[in-house]
Amino acid sequence: MKHVIMTPNPYRDRDFACVRQAKEILEQAGVEVRICLAFEVDPSFPLPPDVRIFDLHEELKNAEALICFGGDGTILHSSKLAMRRGIPILGVNIGTVGFMAELESVEMQQLSRLAADDYSIDERMTLFVRLIHEGRVIYRDTALNDAVVTKGAVARVIQTSVLLDEVEAMNFSGDGIIAATPTGSTAYSMSAGGPIVEPHADNIILTPICAHNLQPRSLIAAPYRKVEIQVGRVNRRNAFLSVDGGKAIRVYGGDRILLEMGNQKTKLLKLKNTSFFDIVKSKLNQ
Repeated sequence: MKHVIMTPNPYRDRDFACVRQAKEILEQAGVEVRICLAFEVDPSFPLPPDVRIFDLHEELKNAEALICFGGDGTILHSSKLAMRRGIPILGVNIGTVGFMAELESVEMQQLSRLAADDYSIDERMTLFVRLIHEGRVIYRDTALNDAVVTKGAVARVIQTSVLLDEVEAMNFSGDGIIAATPTGSTAYSMSAGGPIVEPHADNIILTPICAHNLQPRSLIAAPYRKVEIQVGRVNRRNAFLSVDGGKAIRVYGGDRILLEMGNQKTKLLKLKNTSFFDIVKSKLNQ
């Protein structure tokens, strides 16, 4: 590997301390490094004046990997750009839990292995999400973690039906529903009572949020199923769809959210041979 991009989260990596260290490690190993920003930063926020920042979209044309510095949110944001280009991504955790990160900030010396192509690639399933309003698609996105339909601050409950291949599998009123990939099973879905699913299982996990009935807490669907979430009664028409924790899109009564396994997979770079279940125990303090 000869050319990598590093995308820091400036709000977490103040003065780019971790990025500077990683850049030195990689350049000493013979890797060309470009520092880019994966999202817009508040103009009033001070960036290090001595660090040159390149245009991400230009650099992606020649990059062989994208290294993110931050928490899971930073990794999720950057993963969409990398997936479209088929570029593998590696996370360095300088956040809190950092479940998706391959390295902690104290392990950055391992980045030198990229120069010798001493790594493996872990492919993760994605969800292709479409929001249908009055018969037409008004929003589409791809999720690595989850797509969440939730009530707003004012709405009391959302009436929700879930269909698998046009057959109703779940019907309830509550605060909403989470459709997660196995990668996202340890995120919001788990907090709402959903199961932990190992990342290579390729399933769609459907977890109600505070359901007002005694239906099963979660439903696990095969990856080839066509999932449809139908939004019924929404008090004061206040409900939202969010994909991977991104911008909230307003959802109205009668709207439909269609989900299916994405055609593309997200590629995660692996430098360590750590078991998923060891990571679960370590990150969740079990």
